[in-house]
Amino acid sequence: MSVSQHILVPYSLGIDLLSCSVLFFLWLRHRDEKHALYWAIGQCCMAAVTSALSQVLPAALQQVAAALFLTLSVVAFWAGTEAFLGQLNHVQWRRAVLCGVLGGALMWLAREVWDDWRAHFTAVTYGVTFLWIGYRLAGKTRLTRVLAGICLVRGAFNVANGLMLVPAAYEGWIIFALLVKGASLLCLIAAVQDKIERRYLSAIDSLSNGFVVLDRDGVIHTSNQGFAHMLGVADIKQLIGTVVTRWQPDLAQSRLRAHFRRFAVAATYPYVETAVVRRADGSAMPVELIASPHQENGQLFCMMLVIDITERKKRDDALYRAAHYDSTTGVYNRHGLSQQLRACLRVAERDARQCAVLFIDIDKFQRVNDSFGHAVGDQLLNQLAQRLQHCLGQEHVLGRVGADEFVVVLPSLPADTAQELAAACGQRILTALSHSFDLAPHAITIAVSIGVACAPGDGGDGDTLVCNADIAMHQVKKASRSNLGFFSPAMNSYSRDALVIDAALRSALTINELRLVYQPIVDAQNGRLEKVEALLRWNSATLGVVGPDRFIPVAEESDLIIDLGTWVLNEACRQLRAWQTCLPLLTISINVSARQLLDAAFLDLVGQALAVNQLLPHQLELEITERVLISEIGQVGAVLDRLRTLGVRISLDDFGTGYSSLSYLTQFQMHTLKIDRSFVSRMVDSQRSKALVETIIAMGHSLGLKLVAEGVENAEQARTLASMGCQYLQGYHISPPVSSDDLVWLSLAASAPGYDQVVE
Repeated sequence: MSVSQHILVPYSLGIDLLSCSVLFFLWLRHRDEKHALYWAIGQCCMAAVTSALSQVLPAALQQVAAALFLTLSVVAFWAGTEAFLGQLNHVQWRRAVLCGVLGGALMWLAREVWDDWRAHFTAVTYGVTFLWIGYRLAGKTRLTRVLAGICLVRGAFNVANGLMLVPAAYEGWIIFALLVKGASLLCLIAAVQDKIERRYLSAIDSLSNGFVVLDRDGVIHTSNQGFAHMLGVADIKQLIGTVVTRWQPDLAQSRLRAHFRRFAVAATYPYVETAVVRRADGSAMPVELIASPHQENGQLFCMMLVIDITERKKRDDALYRAAHYDSTTGVYNRHGLSQQLRACLRVAERDARQCAVLFIDIDKFQRVNDSFGHAVGDQLLNQLAQRLQHCLGQEHVLGRVGADEFVVVLPSLPADTAQELAAACGQRILTALSHSFDLAPHAITIAVSIGVACAPGDGGDGDTLVCNADIAMHQVKKASRSNLGFFSPAMNSYSRDALVIDAALRSALTINELRLVYQPIVDAQNGRLEKVEALLRWNSATLGVVGPDRFIPVAEESDLIIDLGTWVLNEACRQLRAWQTCLPLLTISINVSARQLLDAAFLDLVGQALAVNQLLPHQLELEITERVLISEIGQVGAVLDRLRTLGVRISLDDFGTGYSSLSYLTQFQMHTLKIDRSFVSRMVDSQRSKALVETIIAMGHSLGLKLVAEGVENAEQARTLASMGCQYLQGYHISPPVSSDDLVWLSLAASAPGYDQVVE
């Protein structure tokens, strides 16, 4: 061995051992980087071969050790290279082992001939190995290509040195060998680190979402292409090292620092928040930020996943709109209105101001749906909502809380002005809605009733205010439609009483608490019993005796009146059938409400009741009031025509108390007029009332109608009415309402001689 070789050996060993240590350390840090481990083994075995050839070991072991470590190093370098390329498999392992064993075997078999050439053979073997490594790594990444070049140079130098192509006199090759070996070590380490970094970057780039690492000052240290795309930046390099506020001017530094303050107090990570990213083209992108702390070299960083939630935001907005807005009109629904009203009340309480709630109900809206269909009804609601919005200011709140019910909230009104401002707003609404709606090809005119409740006087919470405004609206609807009214505590008392009655009345139908009593209607000339009026009575187990003046109005406010009317119709017809043996010519009359007449099943119910009880149609007389005629002239007229065709008699009750009674006589063909008790009671003392009754009777005769005088209380009234030509009398002078059994005894008494004198 030459002097130059003696100089080279320790440095070569040192480089090999250093390379082995660094690569092994990298493998310990990143256990999945198996190529670092294999290369470390290769470098270690290479150092062992150098030591064996340097006569460090006894002569007997040098050849064995050199051959063994040469085999292991070739296998390790081969396996490390294939693992680095991600192509290490069973085939490559077999090839690596085959090449290593071949090299070691050749060294062992040629030990006698090439004893002085072992170092040269080793150099050639390693040279070929590094030439192969350079060939395999060529054409990859930039850093890998540099490593490939160094390996090719190193391999060529080793082959040339092993074949003694380098002149022995040229000692500068020592320095060159050390430089090449050192460079290959550095490139090998750099390649490992580069692979680790590329794997890390590939992992974050493979994320479909944005990823960024920031320091306290907002400087971007790491990013992926997803984040660059969100910002509208072409290359990640444009982002690295820049401050994120450069790309997001709306983002304040204080918000960035808030992330790091949260890391100091938050117990769990990550924390999530939403934000809006402004892209390079100016468009806004809603994002979700998932932030976690990251420590590196003693410095705290914010590692953030940025997720585009545009589609989620659209879905969330759609769900929010569905939960808070009415799909037909676009205004708030009940839930959305409730939230807005609560917010308005909080502000009003804080600022010592008032709020007003207007409850708007469309009168007879169901008629629109029934007559023209729900599509036209929806058009009407949509146009009505638009008109309401034109009547209101930007600060007002409009919501639809029922099929035909709207609520307007007037928020933050000056103290003691709520009623005045609500009345003005209500009048604007009444005026706007009084004009017809163009629902081609129909032009529809509607009326609305408005109830008003004001906070804090009429309630401190939203539910109470809306409920009280609803109560006020129903009072307006009862008194006169197309008007406005304010809530009063007395209404609330009535409403509570109505709720109790409604609940008890529904159960009364099923537990047989209802009964009928019958008031006789007699012939004015001879006192003979001709008719009876069936009157409904209720003795409640919980409320006691409840008068008709209390429960009938409650029933008329809901569909309960239909159930009550059906029961009365069937029970009256059943009783009339039971009387047929003793009272064969008796006629029974029952009161019928507007809801009953307009019910689609009413005509069938009448026909069925007559058929089941084997009654003649003229034995049933239906009493209606002028209020029934007002409700739906067209529909009511059609129903009355069919009833007359069926043979059922129609009686107009309380005649003379309305404003248009005479006009109804010309529009509807009645059989009977019932003179209201108010005229009969004043007839004796008031000549004017007497003249009016006489006129009604004369007019009835001229129209071919039968006359019944209600409320006959004494004999003088009975005589006077009989003398005027009134055919029938009804009242307490004749008989109070009695049970079915008492009516039979009364009829027997009426047939006895001298009973007509009782009437007189």
